[in-house]
Amino acid sequence: MKAYNIGVIPGDGTGPEVIAEAVKALKAITDAGGPEFNLVYHDLGGDRYLKKGELLPEWVLRELRQMDAVLLGALGHPEVKPGILEREVLLKLRFELDLYINLRPIVLFPGVYTPIKDKGPEDIDFVVVRENTEGLYAGSGGFLRKGTPDEIAIQESVNTRRGVERCIRFAFDYCRRRNRRKKLTLCGKTNVLTYAFDLWERVFREVGRDYPDIELDYAHVDAICMWMVKNPEYFDVIVTDNMFGDIITDLGAMIQGGMGIAAGGNVNPKAVSMFEPISGSAPKYTGLNKINPLAAICAAQMMLDHLGEASAASMLLEAVKAVVKNDVRSMDAGKMGYGTREVGDLVVKYIVEPMTT
Repeated sequence: MKAYNIGVIPGDGTGPEVIAEAVKALKAITDAGGPEFNLVYHDLGGDRYLKKGELLPEWVLRELRQMDAVLLGALGHPEVKPGILEREVLLKLRFELDLYINLRPIVLFPGVYTPIKDKGPEDIDFVVVRENTEGLYAGSGGFLRKGTPDEIAIQESVNTRRGVERCIRFAFDYCRRRNRRKKLTLCGKTNVLTYAFDLWERVFREVGRDYPDIELDYAHVDAICMWMVKNPEYFDVIVTDNMFGDIITDLGAMIQGGMGIAAGGNVNPKAVSMFEPISGSAPKYTGLNKINPLAAICAAQMMLDHLGEASAASMLLEAVKAVVKNDVRSMDAGKMGYGTREVGDLVVKYIVEPMTT
């Protein structure tokens, strides 16, 4: 039986609670004949920073590089100034591990409520491929005359040919493997951001010549936001830059049922990758057994799929689908009809007894 070394970062707030349920599901997968997991925990986050003044030590980075994958709970602490943990831990992990793809499935499971009228699971099933290490998040810019009436703040979007091309090529490959509608949509703003998205569109068209089986499509980001609400069935795979990807994936989370079910991957196809729920630390729910763990469990499912464990990934996915179809009433914290631990137990139940789904 194959064994994987998995770095686990429970993080802040409700992160440890949802990660505990994801780990519970992984152990059930092992017990059902799936792979084994050697879990290596790291206490990165707000508590470590407040106690030790440490954010992301180099030795932790070295250890994470040796893992087969990383499972992250959440980062964000009410006693730590916003931006510190995000910039010095989360973004640093993305940059240092070169996690240049953010992969976000937008899938509505049967039984989950969507606020979009007359749309169902057959309509909401697409994926966003977001560039994850460049753009406005690269940290290029600064202040001039800070704190004065003449202050100037500059934030520059950094887009390299290499960074853009590897993201776009990943998206084409993913679209081909997904083998659904085989349509790739570039999300940009070529009519205003004429330098950055001139590069994106040129590379998109050039790389597209290597994929004659994929339909090429383009839309401005504002139009994509409208169509995601009006006609989500239009999309198959969307590729875009860091900032636009950050925005449209949160919209995607809402149309697929909410943050309680939304998971994502920070991917380096040739090295360690990191998977996480996108709901954040939700500190007001800490310790109340109310937060929905399904997003973290879905992150574990994405991790299994990334590791090439198709059977185990399918087993976990079917268990989640069974829970949302048969048991929980809502994806929202405190409205599920079950507590955090109880939802995790339900997932385990459907792994152990898959025929009951």
